[in-house]
Amino acid sequence: MLNPLPQEIIDAWNDRDGPLVLATVDTRGVPNIIYAGIAHLTSGGRLAVTDNYFEKTLANIQSGSAGSILWLTRGHKSYQVKGIIDYCTQGPMYDEMLTWADPKHPRKGVAVLNAEAAYSGSRRIT
Repeated sequence: MLNPLPQEIIDAWNDRDGPLVLATVDTRGVPNIIYAGIAHLTSGGRLAVTDNYFEKTLANIQSGSAGSILWLTRGHKSYQVKGIIDYCTQGPMYDEMLTWADPKHPRKGVAVLNAEAAYSGSRRIT
């Protein structure tokens, strides 16, 4: 796991513009991709996405799917982080999510990416 995330990724995350894309795959290898607007760099330096309306995404995560988070910066550079996703409905990560996710949404859980690789476009950062 990349812990901490490379500074370039942290800077790009803090410069993100608009929603991000979260990709998972099902047990047959069929991809599922969603836009997610409520996401955060956790206090532990991990990327987290709030589950407000996951359906296929949640099923994929629960089956052990690897995942990828993709976003654009305000300068229109793309960044991607790949790894395995943990899903929490209680505990420290869930409690932390409750502090930054808008309560007008369900906040059913939080998907936390265990970063294994990071890219800017096709360039591997680590």
